[in-house]
Amino acid sequence: MFDPQLMQAAIDQSLLALEADDSGPFGAVVVLEGKVISAACNSVVGSMDPTAHAEINAIRAAGQVLGSFDLSECELYTSCEPCPMCLGAIYWSRFKHVYFANNREEAAAIGFDDDFIYNELELPMSARKIPFTRVEDSGAIRAFELWEAKDDKQEY
Repeated sequence: MFDPQLMQAAIDQSLLALEADDSGPFGAVVVLEGKVISAACNSVVGSMDPTAHAEINAIRAAGQVLGSFDLSECELYTSCEPCPMCLGAIYWSRFKHVYFANNREEAAAIGFDDDFIYNELELPMSARKIPFTRVEDSGAIRAFELWEAKDDKQEY
């Protein structure tokens, strides 16, 4: 159930991002049973890490706090509609609900336009701006075969 105080916590993180290193006005909190497990802001510029979006940072911290990659009992509050990368991480984390404030159109209006990524995903690999080439017979299949045969693997 939506809690405006938890959304405010995410928004507060977005404001902290601006004070910290001007990485972008984004913040997120991971919540379990109404309690904030982790809070993070965007830190792309300060960390020199293009994946250091608020949602990713909050997910990583929550996993460490909970000792699990499975966040299916958690909710995510984020100051903006997640980008495609963060959306993927949200699904891999299995959140039970995501609440967001600003939408992607509002983010695009201030220079954070992710539409080009959404558009790229719909294109065949041969038509994308960054070329993708499959290298066949590279031997990489061996790792998959070993994984498939592994008796003690932990599936995720």
